[in-house]
Amino acid sequence: MLSVGSKAPEFTAYDQDGNSHSLSEFFGKLIVLYFYPKDDTPGCTMEACSIRDNFAKLTEKASILGVSSDSTLSHKQFAIKYNLPFILLSDPQKEIIKMYEADGLFTKRITYLIDKNGIIIKIYPQVNPSSHASELINDLNNLS
Repeated sequence: MLSVGSKAPEFTAYDQDGNSHSLSEFFGKLIVLYFYPKDDTPGCTMEACSIRDNFAKLTEKASILGVSSDSTLSHKQFAIKYNLPFILLSDPQKEIIKMYEADGLFTKRITYLIDKNGIIIKIYPQVNPSSHASELINDLNNLS
């Protein structure tokens, strides 16, 4: 079971542009790893657009990675439609989703804040899509 202080499980997945990314390539900076159920649905769009609208503030301190089981093509269409400037990783087999305990009937809306060394420093088990970006900004500012 993942908890604060656990090493974040390593993974590799493809983003909306077909590029491969591993979690460890983002070490050295804080990482916001957020899981969401489905591209272009009301709650997921609200959360993604809120992160987009606060992208500059968030990326001053952290890399942003979104994960769902949608395909890379679905992610590409979602990113273009809403002008999302961050990485959306495709996990169609739900391997990463299971590793990070976000699996269920639908992918759970859960976020992990991971430190520069790959250690989980905060878990957001129940995310409010409309206020999550503000919550992340506050927490990232408090870590500085």
